[in-house]
Amino acid sequence: MQPDSATHAAETAPQLFDNWFDPIEFGVRGRVRDFIETMMEEELDAVLSRPCYGRIAPDAGRQASTAEGSTGHRHGHRSRSLLGTFGPVEMAVPRARLNTPDGGTTEWKSKALKAYQRRTIAADAVIAATYLAGTNTRRVRRALTALFGAAVSKDTVSRTWRKVKTDWDAWNTRSLADEPIVRLILDGTVVRVRLDRKATSISLLVVLGVRADGQKVLLAIKNMGGESAEAWRSVLDDLTRRGLQRPEFLIVDGAAGLDSAIAAVWGSVPLQRCTVHKHRNLLAHAPERLHEEITADYNDMIYAETSQQIEARRKAFIRKWRLKHRAVADSLEEAGARLFSFTRLPPEQWKSARTTNAIERLHEEFKRRIKTQTVLPSAETAAMLFWALLASGQINMRKVDGWKTLAEKPIAQPIDLAA
Repeated sequence: MQPDSATHAAETAPQLFDNWFDPIEFGVRGRVRDFIETMMEEELDAVLSRPCYGRIAPDAGRQASTAEGSTGHRHGHRSRSLLGTFGPVEMAVPRARLNTPDGGTTEWKSKALKAYQRRTIAADAVIAATYLAGTNTRRVRRALTALFGAAVSKDTVSRTWRKVKTDWDAWNTRSLADEPIVRLILDGTVVRVRLDRKATSISLLVVLGVRADGQKVLLAIKNMGGESAEAWRSVLDDLTRRGLQRPEFLIVDGAAGLDSAIAAVWGSVPLQRCTVHKHRNLLAHAPERLHEEITADYNDMIYAETSQQIEARRKAFIRKWRLKHRAVADSLEEAGARLFSFTRLPPEQWKSARTTNAIERLHEEFKRRIKTQTVLPSAETAAMLFWALLASGQINMRKVDGWKTLAEKPIAQPIDLAA
């Protein structure tokens, strides 16, 4: 069969970037092979205490057996391929047999180029960073074609990504005893992963800490089947087991499972229920035509400048909505004092203490990152990817508003909840 002429023309037509010749890049890459081979030869020269074809001095034999060198002999070269940020290169690596104290010999191994190494560490870092930036495994090859010469497959990306797991495991078991945490923000998000070859929804439970200097830091992220009390209790128990000190203030979204777990572990710690989540609860209890009015009254109360104004506007809100739509007033009363715990802090901290927005922003960035992958490979990959976005610097967190007053302890509840 003859190939279709249109298809043949499309395949042979020049592609974008084909004629982007760079003499600097071409010159540097052309000398990479010589540089690596020279480096390997110099490393072996140092081990054998003599250059290629050179003879060791008669009185140097004993010195060569010290930690600085060894006796032995060269026996040719072998071909090795290496992929770096300079592209793929084929080179000849020297071989040698080193004498051992028991009278035998062993094969020399380079410290610069490890056995079975096929990529440089810098190349792995580029591949992992490209994946973290939002490119799925199948698209990385196309994204890095110009840099690596189309030498990166999706399996290579997966293997490179798995190298991150060592750091991930160490982070999950690190001690938290020296972390000066004064505040915790806790929330969960749902992602879809592949479990037993089927797409399944799981929950990622995230704990964000605020240090005494105001800097936010990720403390834990666990994949769980849901946000039950048992799931959250497992997360909190792990934090305390690793030495986390009792926090001074907690911010949550109001999920029943999380509330139960906190009551069992840190029952006396002041707890703030996210005002944004409660706003959504209020709107869910009313028809759409009332949403704008509810929002205006609610914001007028929550964002008042003083605790006295908040108290007065809360009472007015309840009186009004008991008559107009009682379900809205009942929903506000259900939150109780936990909706106004932020008033126990200095006013400079109110903005950062009212909501779980610090974690919600992380959730949004994470969802944006995984948009190209509708289903993640596994539950552990989902948690590890969330952590890696922060550990790699793809996401940066700033200090909380009002951090200069974090040393001040929360005061007694200043809001009178009587309707």
